[in-house]
Amino acid sequence: MTWHPQDLPSDHPPVTSGAIGVLLVNLGTPDAPDAKSVKRYLLEFLSDRRVVEIPAIVWQPLLRGIILNTRPKKSAHAYSQVWTEEGSPLAAITAAQAAALQERLGDAVLVRHAMRYGKPAIGEQLQALLDAGCERILLAPLYPQYSGATTATVVDKAADKLRDMRWQPALRTLPPYHDDPLHIAALARDLGAQLDALDFDPETLLLSFHGMPERTLHLGDPYHCQCRKTARLLEAALDRPGLRFVTTFQSRFGRAKWLEPATDAMLAEEARKGTRRLAVAAPGFSADCLETLEELAIRGREQFIEAGGTHYAALSCLNAGEAGMDMLEALVRRELAGWIG
Repeated sequence: MTWHPQDLPSDHPPVTSGAIGVLLVNLGTPDAPDAKSVKRYLLEFLSDRRVVEIPAIVWQPLLRGIILNTRPKKSAHAYSQVWTEEGSPLAAITAAQAAALQERLGDAVLVRHAMRYGKPAIGEQLQALLDAGCERILLAPLYPQYSGATTATVVDKAADKLRDMRWQPALRTLPPYHDDPLHIAALARDLGAQLDALDFDPETLLLSFHGMPERTLHLGDPYHCQCRKTARLLEAALDRPGLRFVTTFQSRFGRAKWLEPATDAMLAEEARKGTRRLAVAAPGFSADCLETLEELAIRGREQFIEAGGTHYAALSCLNAGEAGMDMLEALVRRELAGWIG
């Protein structure tokens, strides 16, 4: 039996179906570089049980009584140093990635983007895709390396929305791509061009990944191992004899022991050991954000120069550049196999 639109009762609401959607997701950002917006963002981010695994009965009083009354002002200042006319760099770049991917995929797919914390929200964007007729959606967390605190919490949030939907779309999730040849080749192509464009020859290339508490490694999270593998493969792909590669982890927070070596400590140590020319890249980030533009490009430079370095460069992430978009298009097309031609 074949169904036709004319079979619907005359008073039936319009139905759109049969489309394919892609939802790109990144971490998130405050709405503005002010303490009020940062506080609202941090409350959502630091209340996620996957991000902070301390029991809520212990953590929430600390979060609401101390951290949210001290950290927002400091973080707002940091955001103000990197804010653009388009707003948050992460939000603007993720929107540009979605727009570029839409252009590359054409009418076969509807592409939207969301933030895990902040706006646009994952649930709202999933609903918008369904309302536009997308019965099949690829959820694409833009984290090359898997962690329970990143990829998993994106899937959690999508599941929260699905739980409340009467008409659920079919959902696929983009797997981590830390060691995918497409990713390594894109990084090597993009970072290689940036290194060639520098007005100095770095002695050391620091590969800085976002940190995680060390206990996550012992609990079975593969993040540390996947970061190390990305670094090894990238070093081989760049193939730059004479350039030292050092893998570090940034953004420590709190008193717990975090993955080491720490980026800030290693920047100072490299300078003290005699390294004068250094570049830093962040191959765990798909888009430039506070951690790359302020923590690495601004504070990292200060730390290295103050310790005795003379030349410093913070290299850009893949962002919406050609190498990164070639990779993202290929990854997405592969995961859409069977849904699109």
